Amino acid sequence: QAVGAEDETEIRAALWRALFMALGIGITLIILQKPIASLSLYLMQGSAQVENLTRDYIAMRIWGAPAALALFALMGCLIGLGKSKTLLLVQVVLNSINIGLDILFAGVLDMGAEGIALGTAIAEWVSVLLALWLVLRILRKRQHESAQYDADLKGRTWIPWQHLKDIAQLKRTLSVNRDIMIRTLLLVASFAWFVRQSAQFGDDVLAANHILLQLISFSAFFLDAYAYVAEALVGEAVGAKNPQQFDLAMWRSTELAGISALILAAMIFLGGDITVQALSQHPQVWIAASSALPWAALYVALAFAAFQLDGVFIGATRTREMRQASIMSSLVFIPSSLLLMPIWGVHGLWLAFVIYVCVRALTLVCFLPALRRSLNDQVVPNQASSR
Repeated sequence: QAVGAEDETEIRAALWRALFMALGIGITLIILQKPIASLSLYLMQGSAQVENLTRDYIAMRIWGAPAALALFALMGCLIGLGKSKTLLLVQVVLNSINIGLDILFAGVLDMGAEGIALGTAIAEWVSVLLALWLVLRILRKRQHESAQYDADLKGRTWIPWQHLKDIAQLKRTLSVNRDIMIRTLLLVASFAWFVRQSAQFGDDVLAANHILLQLISFSAFFLDAYAYVAEALVGEAVGAKNPQQFDLAMWRSTELAGISALILAAMIFLGGDITVQALSQHPQVWIAASSALPWAALYVALAFAAFQLDGVFIGATRTREMRQASIMSSLVFIPSSLLLMPIWGVHGLWLAFVIYVCVRALTLVCFLPALRRSLNDQVVPNQASSR
């Protein structure tokens, strides 16, 4: 939004607010690592061997927490600035170093779980330094090219401390993140409920549904890309108070996402059996997965609408509506699964899962006209006359 409003100072302020919050939360996690580990292990109820391995892993992995959270902030900045190639570079570096160090520490040096944790933490710190350097270069270039440079930016400290102290903006940032956190927790809880209910049909169905969820997650990587584009372009349109740009960003990205979703769904429907057989050696799992493949394909074909609308509402920082949609869909999903499972078994669970993602999308659709009207009300006079 700051990009659309051509407010270079707010662009920097938004980044540093997120970075300082990330570092604060990361340091808090390090300080509280022992009670967090104890609570997690109590809830997991694993064996003594698993508990010991987990404690070793957490003790090493936790030191990467500030870097991991700061990476989220920097990647969000790159998405907002539309620098997808730079974002890809950071991701490639992160995963390449992570894989290489995991093999070195856990495989070659035989450090086990501690080695994997250490490798991941080092990869995150290296990547966050790279991402910070790249983002600062991009923002410095924007700063010098900005029309505001001489009047507004020259001579100031690069971190806009005065803007960081803006209580209203800080509250807005916290509010937006709170709503996204609630939405994400509900999303994770809904998937966990699906897995929990799958276990009631036996290990074969549980394994089959887990594999199908991996196919859905794989498809989500493609569809999320369009949602990221919608986030950046919609945010820019809202910042510029440009309804036409908003409409263009929303519909063009959604059309591409819809076409991609149909292609991915067809691939799952037609080639899912081959993929399942490559991922499992058990014929009973193949049979269970084959039976539910049409449901997984249908889910992917319909889920793109929820992904895209999430991107639109995040770009407009209307995260309260996203939170409400997640609450509504979760309230529908759990009762519908309990109602449909006794009637149609695992197919009833999948039907409830499809209903869940449709309710998410439909709820956001209901909020969309109000979002569009609010943007229209903010349009500046010269834009209104041109329309």
